[in-house]
Order: sequence, then C-alpha cells, then structure tokens
Amino acid sequence: AAAATSKDYSAQTFKKGPDYIDPLWLAMASGQPCYNLDPRQQSEFELAALYEQRSESAQISLVEGTMGLHDGMDISGSDSNAAIAKTLDLPVLLVVDCRGMHRTVAALLNGLMLFDPDVAFAGVILNRVKTDRHGRKISNAINTYTDLPIIGEVPEYSEVAIAEQNLGLLPAPDSPEANNTIQSAKALILDHCDLDALFAHVPTVEPEQIHDSACNAGSTQSSNFRIAIAQDEAFHFYYQDDLDYLKACGVELIAFSPMSECLPANIDGLIIGGGFPEHHAQSLSENEALKCEIREAISAGMPVHAECGGLMFLCQTLVTEQGVRWPLAGVINGTIRMRKKPVGRGYIQLAELDAPDHPFWAHEFHHSEVVFDSPPEFVYRVKRGHGIDGQHDGVRVHNAIASYAHFRQSASTPWIDNFLARVREQKIGLSNYV
Repeated sequence: AAAATSKDYSAQTFKKGPDYIDPLWLAMASGQPCYNLDPRQQSEFELAALYEQRSESAQISLVEGTMGLHDGMDISGSDSNAAIAKTLDLPVLLVVDCRGMHRTVAALLNGLMLFDPDVAFAGVILNRVKTDRHGRKISNAINTYTDLPIIGEVPEYSEVAIAEQNLGLLPAPDSPEANNTIQSAKALILDHCDLDALFAHVPTVEPEQIHDSACNAGSTQSSNFRIAIAQDEAFHFYYQDDLDYLKACGVELIAFSPMSECLPANIDGLIIGGGFPEHHAQSLSENEALKCEIREAISAGMPVHAECGGLMFLCQTLVTEQGVRWPLAGVINGTIRMRKKPVGRGYIQLAELDAPDHPFWAHEFHHSEVVFDSPPEFVYRVKRGHGIDGQHDGVRVHNAIASYAHFRQSASTPWIDNFLARVREQKIGLSNYV
C-alpha cells in the first residue's frame, strides 16, 4: 500500500476478517482508513456494497487476506480469501514463503490454481528469497510449469520485522518504530517488485451503484445525539465502517481518553471499545474522576455499549498475571483476571436470551476472565465460542451492556441501531433503566 502510494497511485486498503490490528498498519501505510470485509458477519451484498463504495475514489484497491488462500471456517470455502476474491471479482496476488525450496514452489502454485479454477490470479511475489541463485531456480521452475507472472523476488530483511503480542502484530499506534518499519517495507517492495506491471494487468471494475441502499445509509430515523467514544492507547478497536455508520445516522462522536480525561459534557451515550486496558491499568485506575462520572452516569440510566476492553474497564478490579490489583470503574460487580493463554478466541455465535432462535455472529479474543462477586444479569446465550463463562456473554447494568464479543453493524447484527434506539428511548423518557 505504501509502495503504491509512493508511485502516485491512490490506494484503498481492506482487510479480510474481523482483525483490528492489521487495518491500523494498512491505514498508516496508505494514508487512508482501512475497512474490514468479513463474510462471516456480512452478506455478499454488504461486502460488495462496502467494497464498491470505498473504492470509488481510489485507483487501486488492495484486500489483504487472512491465513491461506482457501482457509476458512466452512469446509466448502464460502468464507475464504478465495471466496472474497470471487465475490468482488478480484484477481489474487499470491505471496509465497520460499525458504528451503525452489521447484516445489511451482507445484504449490499449480495446486492453488487448480483447487478452484474460478479464482483469477494476477501473479506471485516470491518472499524470503535467500540468494540470486535461489531466486533464479524458483523463477525457472515457475516459468517452466506455470503461466503465472512473477511480480517480484523479495529477500529476507530484518528491518521490516514487526513486534508481536497477544493478538498478533503490535498495533501501529503502540509501535514507536511503525513509520520506519513501513518505510523500510516500502523501499523493499519498490526495489524488488514491478508494481507497474502488476497494476497494468489488474482490470478496472465499474461500480454497480448498489451501495447507496446497503452501506452506511444510516438509520431511517436521524439521531442528533452526542456520543462519547473512548479512543486512546488503551481503547482503539473500532471498525471504520461502524464509525462511518454512526456519523451517517447523525451522531456526533466525541472522542476522549479514559487514561487522562473526564467524560465529555452533555453526552447522550457512551461507547467503550476493545483494546489493551491491561497495559494501561495504572493510568486507568488513577483516573478517579472519570470512574466516578461513569458510575453516576450509568446509575442515572445512560446507555453504554462496551466491548472486551470496555467490559474489563467497567469491572471492579483488574488483577494482572503478576498478581497486581488495579481498581477500575466498579460498575460490574466482578474481578478481571488476566491469563497467559487466550480464554476466548475466534468467531462467537450468540443469541439474545429472549430471542434464542435468532443467532448472530461476532468475534472474541481475550486473555482474561471475569470472576463475579454475585450473579450478573446476562444478555446473550453462547452457541459457539466462550464469551464470559462458556455459556453466556453480555452483562447488563441498568442501561449499560458490556460483552467480551466485538460486534459489527450489519443486517444480521444491527448493534448500532439497537444502541441508538436505547439512547433515543432514554432521551425521551421511555427507558425503564434509571
């Protein structure tokens, strides 16, 4: 993305799947917000609408896959990278780790292409090529046994390594060397790949103008609400199209930092997304004014939507792996205990307790668990995944709902519509939560 931008191509990036961290890097590299395309949480119509709308002003659109080309939860491949490529009529650029092999690379490429003949391919980038001789042997095999264009041969280069933590890559905002890493990667691609040849053979697809009714159209009822949203180093996991949707609904989003600031004035609701509050527990714990404001606001019936890190922050106490205890907001009568291994990881299927026959998909990835001091009021039944206790997710306290699950606004999971309905009811005095 950075290399394309440096060659005066306007690039729009997308990430396949529910990941939050990779889009932060892609956005930094392209200079534009990155959007997630998730066939597990979006219909094909919604995927195409989002892609077409966000690609309109770009010369090049790049979709970064997840895992291998044909991997996914569904054995038929309906949620794979290949399926996304077919849905959006996009050619696939393969990137192959070539360490320890040469002729076998051609066999792998043939296998990938034959596995699903309906997938179109733009070419291949050979990654981690050890020497010029190694590259020549691989190229000779590919040219002999396939007709796939070789776009580049990229050597191993330690300066583009990105630090990792629980969720994979270290988030770009948390990495002091993020820009240097991106610049090094850009130089590597420009030196070793022929992007002009790649882009010259990528067809231009005319938008079908289907997005107006499907993507970020906003609620049919305008919502002139002021919603505070936690955005800092501790809380920054939000889907860009969810933020766009909120604004399209007429919402004024007021960002603030729970690490150092109080609640914004005159707000109608509060959103606390995911992140890594455990890495900033001391700052969050010491913000006594904010914790008091949140307790009072929730007691007064303010609608709150909290996900994962937001759930953690609303609990009484966070206990680190080392046993250090940090008092937090104290809204939920429970203690967060950090664990070394993931407690919940991957897609989670939920159903509201009062609507058990209408399940929907969300995503979870947490290295913590909640130990409650008294039984909570749960909101969801877990049909697949872990959630809070393996059977339930979502805790309601007055008009606040906090879950380990991360939600994505879609026709099947209209969390924003539901949240704004709660805000509207509270504002006009119809809410039962006071």
